[in-house]
Amino acid sequence: MRAYVYEQLRELDDARFADYLDPSTTAVISIDMHRGHLEPSIDCPCPAPRARELVAPLDAFHEQARALGVRIVHVKSVLRSGGVDDINGIPAAWRRTFPLHVGDIPNADAHAIEGSRWTEHLTHLAPGDMMVANKRRLSAFYPTDLDFLLRNQGITTVVLNGGMTDCCVLNTAFDANNHNYRVIVLRDLVRGTDAHVESSGLSIVSLHLGLVMQSGDLLDQWRSALTGR
Repeated sequence: MRAYVYEQLRELDDARFADYLDPSTTAVISIDMHRGHLEPSIDCPCPAPRARELVAPLDAFHEQARALGVRIVHVKSVLRSGGVDDINGIPAAWRRTFPLHVGDIPNADAHAIEGSRWTEHLTHLAPGDMMVANKRRLSAFYPTDLDFLLRNQGITTVVLNGGMTDCCVLNTAFDANNHNYRVIVLRDLVRGTDAHVESSGLSIVSLHLGLVMQSGDLLDQWRSALTGR
């Protein structure tokens, strides 16, 4: 099998990671592919422009994963109206720190407000897919019921895609690892703030948290597991 270790492509022993590669105990976790990050508008409340190019590739990957029996979970940030979860309570740190790099975000207060168009998924949601729509901070596990959902189905491996690599993907990878899940991050199906921190985030995953793979290589591994080859 092929995986990236500190951003270098390596051939690894399949047997060493066989428990990571069983599609029957795996769920794909697709993170924050919603309009509030992806709309190419000045009103976008928390823009993640590099992730816009992922919508079609993610839809294609999810379709192939579903065909192999792998479960898909779509996770998105949703905050209660009125700002009690964030802007009118204890604000999330990114509201103060991220603009230091990207500049002011004029519509930031509208980010992820429930019932708004900013929470609409832009990737395809298929029948049988599962939703987790109460992510209030950076990790898909906090303060959501994702862990309950996964354990109730016997999931032991999570495959992460979406945005952003250096933020919600990395935080989710840490939490998944700390909850004792096996972690795979898809290098071609995540995007970060920029290429530099994206590479750093993937390097951290590969050193401490799990496997960094290309989506095509993972699909091949799943097909081999199902055919016994």
